[in-house]
Amino acid sequence: MILIPAGPFVMGSNRQDTRGLRQEFGFQRALYLDEHPQRTVELPAYMIDKYEVASADYKKFILETDGPVPSFWIQNGYNVRDSKLNSFNLEQLRWIATEYFQLDMDTAKMTREALLEELMKIQSYRDSLPATAVNWYDAFSYCKWVGKRLPTEAEWEKAARGPDGQEYPWGMEWDENKTNTGKNGDDQYFGIMPVGSFESDRSPYGVYNLAGNVSEWVSDWYRPYPGSDYKNEAFGEIMKVVRGGGAGIGHYSLSIFYRGARRGFADPSFASTDVGFRCAKDTP
Repeated sequence: MILIPAGPFVMGSNRQDTRGLRQEFGFQRALYLDEHPQRTVELPAYMIDKYEVASADYKKFILETDGPVPSFWIQNGYNVRDSKLNSFNLEQLRWIATEYFQLDMDTAKMTREALLEELMKIQSYRDSLPATAVNWYDAFSYCKWVGKRLPTEAEWEKAARGPDGQEYPWGMEWDENKTNTGKNGDDQYFGIMPVGSFESDRSPYGVYNLAGNVSEWVSDWYRPYPGSDYKNEAFGEIMKVVRGGGAGIGHYSLSIFYRGARRGFADPSFASTDVGFRCAKDTP
């Protein structure tokens, strides 16, 4: 975890959609307005995970608590325990490799040992990816299980922007090569890359992947900021805030989606392959 020191930071923004991006790209809601007004917020010191929670860690949580398995894991075989894979005979491994792992090899010519090696290699890579397809309640439960909690919206934004409210973790100017917008990732995994990828996507405090890779749940309900006159029917104890940009395609790779001040939201029961999370913790 990374210690974020106590003190003030710049939260939100006063940006306006002067370029007409909403009309150009057909967005349903106004851009930037739920970030208003920009203000200075004081926070005590806290700790936040250096990286997104990895699938390997979340898988351990599921196995030890008998928690719900993300549906995507069932579809691609990631939910299968290593011990179970080791117990399968050659024909079973060939079937699993084809039906679930979609192994692009001639499995009919592979030995059991070669097949098992390839499947374990795939599982090992998946271990390093952020845990996604996790709803807010399950993310909350995981953080509690490891003795932590979900970060507040303010804590997440300070960790991403630093004390001076810079636009992106690396500074004020957009550079699509500094974060994972999906173009470098594997399509099989929705463009997502292992946690800690992109050394350049690192905040002033040393926290990684707060711009791209996966969006992240935070603890707050989606509400207007103090002093805001912006109205949104989603405000209230209805939606939970989602922060950060994902490894999407099309309009989702626009720079506005990777800004530290940007606010997303979703039903807390919603689970998406490009939404993960990280945990936070109070300092002693």
